[in-house]
Amino acid sequence: MSTKRLVIAGTHSGVGKTTLTIGIMEAMKRNGLTVQGFKCGPDYIDPSYQTAVSGRVARNLDSWMFDEPTLKEVLLKGSQGADISIIEGVMGFYDGKDPTSDEGSTAHISMVTESPVILVVDCGAMARSSAAIIKGFQTFNKNVRIVGVIANRVGSIGHYELIKQAVEQECGIPVVGYLPKQAELAMPERHLGLIPSIEQGDLTPFFQQLGKVIGESVEIDQLYELAEAKTFPREQSDLFAKKREPVVKIAVARDAAFNFYYEENLELLRARGAELVFFSPLTGEKLPESVDGLYIGGGFPEEYAETLSTYIDLKQSLKSEIEKGLPTFAECGGFMFLCDSIMTSDKVEFDMVGVIPGKVTMTQRLAAIGYRETTGLEGNFLLNVGEKVKGHEFHYSTFTSNESLNEAFESTGRKGTLLEGVQMINLVAGYTHLHFASNLVIVDNWINKCLEWKSR
Repeated sequence: MSTKRLVIAGTHSGVGKTTLTIGIMEAMKRNGLTVQGFKCGPDYIDPSYQTAVSGRVARNLDSWMFDEPTLKEVLLKGSQGADISIIEGVMGFYDGKDPTSDEGSTAHISMVTESPVILVVDCGAMARSSAAIIKGFQTFNKNVRIVGVIANRVGSIGHYELIKQAVEQECGIPVVGYLPKQAELAMPERHLGLIPSIEQGDLTPFFQQLGKVIGESVEIDQLYELAEAKTFPREQSDLFAKKREPVVKIAVARDAAFNFYYEENLELLRARGAELVFFSPLTGEKLPESVDGLYIGGGFPEEYAETLSTYIDLKQSLKSEIEKGLPTFAECGGFMFLCDSIMTSDKVEFDMVGVIPGKVTMTQRLAAIGYRETTGLEGNFLLNVGEKVKGHEFHYSTFTSNESLNEAFESTGRKGTLLEGVQMINLVAGYTHLHFASNLVIVDNWINKCLEWKSR
């Protein structure tokens, strides 16, 4: 593992972390470096851009869903073969699980991984005042190591020089570059944030443009020098070690409609005995033959509801196999797809698979967001009663049913505990995205259920 790594943090959400992170990765790649991307927190979309620009699968680092050894293990594994790791922060630098603690924040992750930090500051309409903001971030927690600053939304070279003089005098760290105001660098968004890279087509021209701008206004060589970090001892963990050869096949839906997967979830399934077979519901591709399980992750089925509704054979094949007992886990977008219908934001209703009796309705407001600790309920084949796994919930839709359904989880978040999800036959579905690394029992239980199904 290279000892070069940097956290790209921001004073607040929307300060330009993602744009700068991708641009820095592209500029470093153009300089001949192999770059590995990471994203703090549970987000799926930003890592999709990091993957597209670097050619390496980006990873999530989350200090609430993972314990510290697991977080380090994910960083170490992902960094193998890379010259430098770029870790994009989440929200503001100190924003995390709750307002009274650094837990779950970018700051916490930088401390756990002993990584130097570049702080991105929106310097629009100010100069010396930017130094006061940065000084506050430096002194708020003395254990963080902010080694440099990038100024965003800078009006001119003269403006940048004012900022640089003030910050370097008052804060004692270099200002290593800036990003000028350029609307054409903005990336398209929708209700869950940025539109995933998989939906954008060829992003090469955009990356090249961004890399050129960043390469001209940010000191890339200086960033590389500032990225020197201490090595930390590798934990004696066998988290991703291969336990056995494949004993079951699990079909995984993966395309522009369903692409929200934590890479570690897939790797843990492989390590513990599953061969993964990918297929695309969005192109009408039927469930692969001779599979022993099914995984339908999150995404944007509502954006493709009309297309998905036309694939009668696909929907019937999925419904038939699930009702026969195929061990299935569907989260968020996958859960929505398995319901009777989706009512889009345009008030048009489209038929979906229909294995879960109920209707999903898109809403104008955020319906749920936040970390969740989920506990298994009686009958949930993934989690034994009382077993807990951590995850995250984020959606703009609601689910309603006229039937009495068995919930899958007891879900605890900042606002309390609720019953969540649906379980029926060998199906577990719900809105919460679970991270299997927070409790490996979910992987073993699933594979064992698939073995049981296979033996029948």
